Amino acid sequence: MSLIRLLALMPLALLMGGCDLVVLNPSGDIALQQRDLVVISTILMLLIIVPVMALTVFFAWKYREANNPPDYDPDWNHSTYLELVIWAAPLLIIICLGAITWMWTHLLDPYRPLDRVAQGQPVAAEVKPLEVEVAALDWKWLFIYPEHGIATVNEMAAPVDRPIRFRLTATSVMNAFYVPALAGMIYAMPGMETTLHGVINKQGTFDGFSANYSGDGFSGMRFAFHGVDQEGFDQWVEKVKTEGGALDRTTYLELAKPSENEPVRHYASFEPQLFRLIRDRCAEPGRMCMDEMMAIDARGGLGLAGLSLLQPADSKKPAARSAFFGPKSTTVTGICTTEEAVAAAEQSQPAARPRDQTPLLGAGLPRPPLVSLTPPKLDASLLSRALSGT
Repeated sequence: MSLIRLLALMPLALLMGGCDLVVLNPSGDIALQQRDLVVISTILMLLIIVPVMALTVFFAWKYREANNPPDYDPDWNHSTYLELVIWAAPLLIIICLGAITWMWTHLLDPYRPLDRVAQGQPVAAEVKPLEVEVAALDWKWLFIYPEHGIATVNEMAAPVDRPIRFRLTATSVMNAFYVPALAGMIYAMPGMETTLHGVINKQGTFDGFSANYSGDGFSGMRFAFHGVDQEGFDQWVEKVKTEGGALDRTTYLELAKPSENEPVRHYASFEPQLFRLIRDRCAEPGRMCMDEMMAIDARGGLGLAGLSLLQPADSKKPAARSAFFGPKSTTVTGICTTEEAVAAAEQSQPAARPRDQTPLLGAGLPRPPLVSLTPPKLDASLLSRALSGT
């Protein structure tokens, strides 16, 4: 490379020097340990890479055509000592890398509760982790604080030196929750719950975002993470309660619709068990939750009785983004008790008629009026035994 080209690249190097390499300079203990793992692993690998690259240049220069070294031996083909070094050194490094990776994989398990908030500073027995429920919507982040009864969109805060327990899920597609200054990346997936433990040790505002492409609004799916002291956190909670509205189910269903570059929103209250309704995909009134459905399946299912629980999806009502398969989109209504299911079966007639309008509670709310279906004639006693597991 010519001297002119080298000088031309120097301003670029200076500009890059001003970047905030947050992964190598984190503000949370978990991210700090992950940084140490990256640095140690890189150094161990460089113990082989650097000598190999240096020796490649050295041999190419020493045994070039213009040179005639006295130790040149074109018929050489084997050296026991050289073979020992070539194989032993990488093997030792691989053993060290494997041991370090195995140890840190368990120490930095995102599901593992924290036993320290910083080096030499264990978690006090009376300290309770701050629980934050996180839902990845299209395309924004919803944060729920069950301990404080508030919720926010695209903004969250946490006290410094207090463990945080994140519970994460998603509404439609997989996303990746990532605050580089706090902890590692973890996926949020629809119909599932993942867990992440972390702690922030410095005050400041840090960037959080989705690290997994999830559609058109992916680039704007960012949020601000505020690390504050306990007094600042209490003031932030009061601010949310003062400025925010109510995140009821109708408001949530509107919020869950796909939108891009959403501003920060505050909610002073939220629908009871909202995170559970999002995770189990039953935020829409009348839909059966996944845990209810799995409980029925664990007892052998409902058989023909399950047919009377299907209803066409209502496109006129607000609903979170969902995937419906088959020639006709249907949803599963919820049932609350065995007595209600038996009563519905006893009232069923072979002739087509509107379904019973008595609400069967699914996900905690009455279902909307249903269209006419033709349920089969059911045996109430068999249905009762199926639901009771006998």
